[in-house]
Amino acid sequence: MRTVGVEEELLLVDPETGEPQALSAAVLARAARDDPDEETFEKELHQQQLEFATHPQSDMGDLAAEIVRCRKEAQRLAEETGAAVVALATSPLPVSPSVSMNSRYQWMAREFGLATQETLVCGCHVHVSVESDDEGVAVVDRIRPWLSVLTAISANSPFWQGRNSQYSSYRSRVWGRWPMAGPTALFGSAERYHQRVADMVATGVPLDKAMVYFDARLSDQYPTVELRVSDVCLEASTAALIATLARGLVETAAREWRAGVEPLDHSVELLRLAAWRAARSGLDGDLLHPLTMKPAPAAEVVRALLDHVGAALDDSGDAERARQAVADLLRHGNGARVQRELLEQTGSLGAVVTECVRRTQS
Repeated sequence: MRTVGVEEELLLVDPETGEPQALSAAVLARAARDDPDEETFEKELHQQQLEFATHPQSDMGDLAAEIVRCRKEAQRLAEETGAAVVALATSPLPVSPSVSMNSRYQWMAREFGLATQETLVCGCHVHVSVESDDEGVAVVDRIRPWLSVLTAISANSPFWQGRNSQYSSYRSRVWGRWPMAGPTALFGSAERYHQRVADMVATGVPLDKAMVYFDARLSDQYPTVELRVSDVCLEASTAALIATLARGLVETAAREWRAGVEPLDHSVELLRLAAWRAARSGLDGDLLHPLTMKPAPAAEVVRALLDHVGAALDDSGDAERARQAVADLLRHGNGARVQRELLEQTGSLGAVVTECVRRTQS
């Protein structure tokens, strides 16, 4: 059974107004005081963010429980510094982000200028174990068309700097400003993958391999494929669904590779259009179907993803839970739809944030 780990980035906000607060250093200091050996929480690019990472899990129920536990612990630590955490992929309210005092992040601020200052976005990264770099690159090549569907499911960033962005996942559009981010052409082998990464680093644009932000990549630290296309999800149950589907995609792709099934040769240009469509529509419009790259209703495309990974989900015992989670999500909506409905009900972006603080813990 492949193990799965999740990294979530959360916003630190004022619990009364919902305005982002640059308190990550204080929260991390509180965590270190409580447990000097604690490594769950880390600083991120901006001081208004807090990141946590779960342990690798083979049981998705255990992973879901750990996501909930980490969110509750993050909230406890934030409360002790006068803040709250919220799982929103962008701040609905205006904010002037503060880059963290870290040599790496300060290098990015100097090198990339205003783009670094503006990129206050929160994602959900999923690590799925692989047996080798060869298997990992075969997986990366074969999951490319399906990644935009994960963006649509997770979409949780309709507002930007106090305005309606008209997107469901505006985070993914902001993230796309990095020149080393986005979809990739087929690699074909681990050797070509590593050569392409080395060529990118040799340009001097990314600082190192870890700054090559492919939508799906081999982890530089772990024996995993890392999927990086999802918004941080408003509810922990949606994050668990994303992780479940990610493992299903990786297992399905590995089986195809072993069976000699060639990857779909969609161009990077088409993959970019699929990513844009997913960011724009979320679950509330058409998406580009991964098999045909033609428009289709979001519900049809999400169900196609379930069908694609169905055998892997059956074998891991996750099929029924995943199908129910998808049905619930299509009925009630993702974070983007919830945020829009809350704004319609309250008329206040601050009220949207404070209600989402509560839902982050649910």
